[in-house]
Amino acid sequence: MQAIKITNILFLDIETVPVTYEYKNLDLTTKDLWDKKWAYNKDLKGETQYSKAGIFAEFAKVLVIGVGYYNDNKFRVKTIAGANEVDLLKQFSALLEKYFNTPQHLLCAHNGKEFDFPFLCRRFLINNLPLPKLLQLQGLKPWDVKHIDTMDLWKFGDVKNFSSLNLLAHVLGIPSPKDDIDGSQVAKTFYEDNNLEKIETYCKKDVITLARVYNRFAGLGDLKDEDVVFV
Repeated sequence: MQAIKITNILFLDIETVPVTYEYKNLDLTTKDLWDKKWAYNKDLKGETQYSKAGIFAEFAKVLVIGVGYYNDNKFRVKTIAGANEVDLLKQFSALLEKYFNTPQHLLCAHNGKEFDFPFLCRRFLINNLPLPKLLQLQGLKPWDVKHIDTMDLWKFGDVKNFSSLNLLAHVLGIPSPKDDIDGSQVAKTFYEDNNLEKIETYCKKDVITLARVYNRFAGLGDLKDEDVVFV
């Protein structure tokens, strides 16, 4: 951990929503394929499970990518957001290509290996876009993958453990923002409330919390509010 330069890490968090908000509006083929995901259990119905659609890259899209990075002793935070996922992914790819494109650069996310990184990879491919260098994982040995996952760090080899970012921040005594939305409400906030800005704010706060958690693992000093800059 100590050997990694903090300025070489791009901290990120993504917010995702179903491509089609409501189950009843799915086209027949998509509805059939969604239903088949749950056919293994006769007690589970596709319609009642559709609230989970936002976490499946085959049925959901990236709405917001929050990123944070250290520069000039400040932690700079921004979001790339919008309903046009192709434009969003192209902007994210351009950012990586310009600023995070060397063997020393890394991506960091909480539960990133299980969610953020593979979700992004899948959506790049679904949209017929080339994968940025830091998301080109095929054929790499685990130790060659330039990804840091704070939940993975917290497991300490325990394969069963799952701890949310907010829980981890809480037990470590790290301030974690209290918001009036959580991940389960992102789709409603976007589709019904038409409030993308609210989701962006929520995402930025998670990026800051992520950086603070990583700093604890790395033995670095606390990230203070006055050192956070929104760009």
